[in-house]
Amino acid sequence: MNIFEVATRKKFRFPFKGLVSVEDLWDLSVQNLDLVFKTLNSELKKTQEESLLNTKAKEDKELEQKVEIVKHIVNVKLEEENMRLKAKEQKEQKQKIMEILLAKQDETLYNKSVDELKAMLAELEG
Repeated sequence: MNIFEVATRKKFRFPFKGLVSVEDLWDLSVQNLDLVFKTLNSELKKTQEESLLNTKAKEDKELEQKVEIVKHIVNVKLEEENMRLKAKEQKEQKQKIMEILLAKQDETLYNKSVDELKAMLAELEG
């Protein structure tokens, strides 16, 4: 079963300024998600203390699932931010190339002789 399906069916709540739902996690910044992760991870470490009985409680499995959900959301958010930055860089590069292209076209016009410019002008007028 998908971890998000498990989370919604079991109505998981996450520790952040009280309790928040899975849906609310998507609205948090990566820094705030890191705080949620640290809290959950701390709880998980407490439950994973050495024991002679290697039994996992239901709560332990739930904590592990919560940690995985937070990790997944952080990874998605980081990837989306990376894609936004790449798109921005590409847009800026395209704009720079367009400006250089326009400057080169102007330079070509400036290098034409007076007669060539008059002929071009006559062609445009008539």
